Amino acid sequence: MISFDELKLLFSTSVIGNALIVGVLLSVAAALLGVTLVLKKYSMIGDGLSHVTFGAMAIAVATNQAPLLFSLPIVMLAAFLLLRLSESSKVKGDAAIAVVSTASLAIGAIAARGTNTDIESFMFGSLVSITKTDAIVTVIVTVMVLVLYTVFYHRIFAVTFDETYAKASGGKPSVYNAMIAIMTAVVVVLGMRLVGSLLISALLIFPALTAMRLFKSFRSVVISSGVIALTAFLIALCVSVLFDTSTSACIVLVDLLLFTLASVFARIKA
Repeated sequence: MISFDELKLLFSTSVIGNALIVGVLLSVAAALLGVTLVLKKYSMIGDGLSHVTFGAMAIAVATNQAPLLFSLPIVMLAAFLLLRLSESSKVKGDAAIAVVSTASLAIGAIAARGTNTDIESFMFGSLVSITKTDAIVTVIVTVMVLVLYTVFYHRIFAVTFDETYAKASGGKPSVYNAMIAIMTAVVVVLGMRLVGSLLISALLIFPALTAMRLFKSFRSVVISSGVIALTAFLIALCVSVLFDTSTSACIVLVDLLLFTLASVFARIKA
């Protein structure tokens, strides 16, 4: 365990600074999207996309491409295809996600073989791997996601709860579903550096589930989900730096603790 002075010094470094920027923005964006994904029963799409991102990034590194720029269009396309497959009566959503996930992991493992790629950082994330460029790209893209979510909030609300009503009222559910899937893909790709492919879905799911234990209205759940995600990240970052442990694992464990406390509180209150 490090001292308070050492902790203060660490937080003044560019590595922690970049991680703080990326973590704060991604936590909030992922939490907002997670509410819609959970309510629409698309929770596992985030997990599937994280494995696609792993495969794409491994190929990018093996072919000397820029990982973020190479991965984003591929994962966006995968998000769109997974959404369409989930809506198909011929292929069940969970089966489609399982196929895409395992295939992507296999491709990534083969692509990374024989290179100096740090597969563990892809799997579990790494604060050290987050660069200033990553932070800048994350700021730009995450702000775009938050703006889109805010501007189309009412449409997203309608599509989340009743696609038939949304269509009858003049909306285009397929367009907004695709927008949600693409925004999720962007958040997943950006989150790979922070928490890795195996744990990125926790950023999407846990805050939403915790908020739903405490609040009932959609607006309250969305707002509280963002607050919970931000709180969990900041606590986890401090704990991981203090005890020199995995940041991604700490995020998941703090989220799990908050979810457990919220569940207990909801049961007592009931």
